[in-house]
Amino acid sequence: MTLLQEKQELLWNELADIKDELAERDWFPGTSGNLSIKVSDDPLRFLVTASGRDKRKRTPDDFLLVNENSQAVEETSLKPSAETILHQRIYEQTNAGCSLHVHTIYNNVISELYGDEGSITFKNQELIKAFNIWEKDGSITVPIVQNHADLPRLADAVSKQIQPGVHGVLIRNHGITAWGRNGFEAKKHLEAFEFLFHYHLQLKQLTI
Repeated sequence: MTLLQEKQELLWNELADIKDELAERDWFPGTSGNLSIKVSDDPLRFLVTASGRDKRKRTPDDFLLVNENSQAVEETSLKPSAETILHQRIYEQTNAGCSLHVHTIYNNVISELYGDEGSITFKNQELIKAFNIWEKDGSITVPIVQNHADLPRLADAVSKQIQPGVHGVLIRNHGITAWGRNGFEAKKHLEAFEFLFHYHLQLKQLTI
C-alpha cells in the first residue's frame, strides 16, 4: 500500500466516524445530506458520499474518490452525491479539508424565517467561540441562498458567499453546508451552527 493509499484509508475512516456520529443525531433523514473530506490539493481529490445510501449504516460503498470535476476517479457503479459540486467549490475557494451538508428542522426553519434578508447574524453567544471569535462584541453571520434546482447555479450562489469569516452557508428550505480545515473543525462548526439555530428558535418561542 502506498502512502497516498494509506492516507486515503485513514481519511475514509475519519469521514465514516463523522457520518456515524451525525447519523445518531438523526441529521440525515431520508438518505439526505452529504459529506466529503479532501485527500489531495494538486490535483484536487476528495472522498464524498455515494448517492442514495442509508447513512445510518456503515458499508464499504459509503464513499468514493472524485476529482476536480466531481467525477469518480476510478471505474465504479457508485454515483457521487448530486451536490458534490458544492464540496468541489468549497475546496477550490478555501483551505477547507472537510465539508459537511445536513438537513435538519432547525436549519430549515431558520433559513425560511430569514431567507428574504439573505443572512442571519448571531452575537453575544458563547458558542461563536467555536469559530475562533473571541472579541467581547463578536458576531458571526451565516449567508442564506435560494434553493436553486439547477445544481451548478446553486453552486455558483454558494460560491459567491464564500469569503473570510464565513464557515457555512444556509440553503433556503434545504440545509446547511459547513466546512473546516479538517474533519474535527468542520464537525465543530456544524455543531455550533445547529446549537445557535436551535437556541434562536427556542428563544423566539419564549418571547412570542
